[in-house]
Amino acid sequence: MNVYFMVDAEGISGIYHREQVLFTGSKHNECRMLMTQDINTCVEAAKEAGAGKIYVRDCHGSGSSIIWEKLSSKADYYIAGNGLGNRMPGLEECDGLILLGYHAMAGTPGGILEHTMSSESVQNYWINGNRAGEIAVDAAIAGDFGKPVIMVSGDDKACGEAKALLPWIVTAEVKKGLACYYTMLLPQEKAQALLREKVKEAIKNFPNTKPYVVEKPVKLRIERCERSQLPYSNKPYLKVIDGRTYEVEGASMEEALFRS
Repeated sequence: MNVYFMVDAEGISGIYHREQVLFTGSKHNECRMLMTQDINTCVEAAKEAGAGKIYVRDCHGSGSSIIWEKLSSKADYYIAGNGLGNRMPGLEECDGLILLGYHAMAGTPGGILEHTMSSESVQNYWINGNRAGEIAVDAAIAGDFGKPVIMVSGDDKACGEAKALLPWIVTAEVKKGLACYYTMLLPQEKAQALLREKVKEAIKNFPNTKPYVVEKPVKLRIERCERSQLPYSNKPYLKVIDGRTYEVEGASMEEALFRS
C-alpha cells in the first residue's frame, strides 16, 4: 500500500510550548529538529512494513518547518509550502493517511497547544452541526477521495478525539496533556519506538479501516475569537450567523475549508 503523511507540529514528540511552534519563536529550531526526527522514524517504519510509495506533507503553518536536507531518502515526495484549493497533493496516489503530530481541537481541556486552524482567530469549527477540529477536517477531506485515516499521533487528548471519531484507528500517544503548555513527555527513545511500532500496526490494520465521509453539501461553521473578523461578501455559499460566526457551504469538505 501507498501511505500519505500529513505532518503538523503541536503533536510531535517533545513539543509542548508555543515558542517551539511559532516561526518567530525562540525554540523553533528545536521544533524543526523534532518534526524531522518523527518523520524519519515513521517513513522508515512504513517502508519496513511494506509500504510502496510514501508522500509526506508539512502542513504546519506555511509548510516550511522540517529540515529538508536531513529527511529520509526513503520517501518518494516531500511536499512544502501552501496552495489554495488542494490540501493534500498526491493523495490520489495513496491508500491510507497518517496524521502525524496532530493536536486536539480548540477548547479541549488539558490539550497541549490545542486550537483549530488558528489559535489567534478561530474559536470553534462545526462540520454539519458537529463540533470539529483538524483531525475531523482532514479525515473528511481524505474520505471524499475514498482514503481512510489509519493512524494519528499526538497527545492523549488528540488520540482520544481521533478514537471517538474513527473507532478503528491506531493511535500513538507520545505525551499526556496537563494544560496548554504543560505536559508529561515520553523520553525520546521511547517515543520513537512507539511511533515505529504504531506505524507498522496501522499498515497491518489497514483492511479494518474505512473512509470518513460527511454528508453533502458540507456546512462548515466558523466562530471567530473576536468581533470584526467576519468575511464581508455576497457569495451565495456564505451565511453570517452573528457578530462572530458565519457558515460556508461546499460540495466537498475541501471546498468548504478553502471557502472559509
